Amino acid sequence: MNQSVEYGQVNFNLPHDVVKLPSKGIFYTPKKESLKVGYLTANDENILMSQNTSKEGLVNTLLRNKIYEPGFNIDQLLTVDVQAILLFLRNTAFGPEYNLSILDPKTDKYFDVTIILDEVDYLPIKNHPDSDGLFNYTLPKSNKNVKVKLLNIGDERKIESLLDAYPKGMVAPIVTKRLEAQILELDGSTDRGTIGTFITNMPISDSKDLKKFINDCEPKLDLQRKVIAPSGEEVTVNVSFGVEFFRPFF
Repeated sequence: MNQSVEYGQVNFNLPHDVVKLPSKGIFYTPKKESLKVGYLTANDENILMSQNTSKEGLVNTLLRNKIYEPGFNIDQLLTVDVQAILLFLRNTAFGPEYNLSILDPKTDKYFDVTIILDEVDYLPIKNHPDSDGLFNYTLPKSNKNVKVKLLNIGDERKIESLLDAYPKGMVAPIVTKRLEAQILELDGSTDRGTIGTFITNMPISDSKDLKKFINDCEPKLDLQRKVIAPSGEEVTVNVSFGVEFFRPFF
């Protein structure tokens, strides 16, 4: 059994709440509009406070420990749904106030600002998938029709591991590896060799346009806030989900 499923099988009867997914679960198997997510406990605080825990390690551990859904593989989660779950965990453990120290661009001095995480909302989706959770797009330069998927956290992890394996000094094929994971069909063909050859020779303009199209397809949270610095300058603040996100009082 996949390890990411085992945690949910063991813990799904513990106290929890239901988190609605910004993606509405249409990209998952099985499709789920919400997930049961447990509350952070004193035992979880050991993980949060560990100085040896990276952002990626912390997020993966929290997802595996706190999602109480038997049979649901967390690797298929989209980033936006991960963010919604992290917001729930933090809000129920520490409250919605998120205090940040921001640089005033006019004075080069830091000032404190508080963001209310309860106010984070969804951005409207510009494009909608088919019944399989895929998107159709015609590349403007080559006039090829492609069927693409959104990358989930499992896909991202695989791509990172492939790129990390490249020796220092070699150019890692970041763009092509991502496209290979995203493009599932080319003019009706699902042959990976055919798709891989096309991607290698894809015009840059097609690659650029496809990346913009996929970005427009991704459901997102509105994580930007505009605040006024002491100097009167307007500053854009982004909510980030690093390790410090879960250490508001330490």
